[in-house]
Amino acid sequence: MSMITRSDDYVEYCRETAKQARDLHDLALRGRDKKETTRRTHERIVEIVGLGAADDLVDIGCGDGTLLHMAKKAGAHSSIGLLATSEEVDLVRKTGVDVRQGLADRLPLHDQSASVVVCNNVLLIVPREKIPGSLQEMHRIAKPGGRIFVGEIPFNKPNDPTPQFFGRGEYLSHLYRKHGFRTWFGMVRRMIWWRLKRQPEVIRPGTAVSILCGAGRIHRPGQKRWP
Repeated sequence: MSMITRSDDYVEYCRETAKQARDLHDLALRGRDKKETTRRTHERIVEIVGLGAADDLVDIGCGDGTLLHMAKKAGAHSSIGLLATSEEVDLVRKTGVDVRQGLADRLPLHDQSASVVVCNNVLLIVPREKIPGSLQEMHRIAKPGGRIFVGEIPFNKPNDPTPQFFGRGEYLSHLYRKHGFRTWFGMVRRMIWWRLKRQPEVIRPGTAVSILCGAGRIHRPGQKRWP
């Protein structure tokens, strides 16, 4: 029997988001119709930190690079964005900004290299045990007298709405009943393509990463185990 397992691996979630992105703003993880929200949020951050021409900005989890472009427009001395995966980096670099791969608790930057450090809506997806290290890294790269902006959504215990399924048939039946033939057929085609390409079948509802795999084939995201 095929089963759907879940993963809380935020790096894998970011990687899959980049692979399936139809719009660069998908990397902001806010929803495709929230571009204006992203713009206004970053305008407010620029205002709060007083970003100016003399600043060296580091944006941890820079999403689609909106803040980096604002920094360039403001004439900042330098601006560097960090993303969890090379797939995200490749997409955002094409827009002409300096983006590098790095995790919040292991920033690939020198000590005291940033006058402004921004980490907005990132720590909520970082494993709790890595948050202290992430905060220490922000302090390490900040110049004396630098500004550190950490913005997060107030914590509420999540009520995960993602349905549980125990097989492809059950999942496809749910899609047909809830979303109709077009969505059902699209997923059938995707499943066939995954099988032909011998790739893990990853379902991304937006609140979790789920892996479809047969008995004996359960694996961690990114670690393929095919016979």
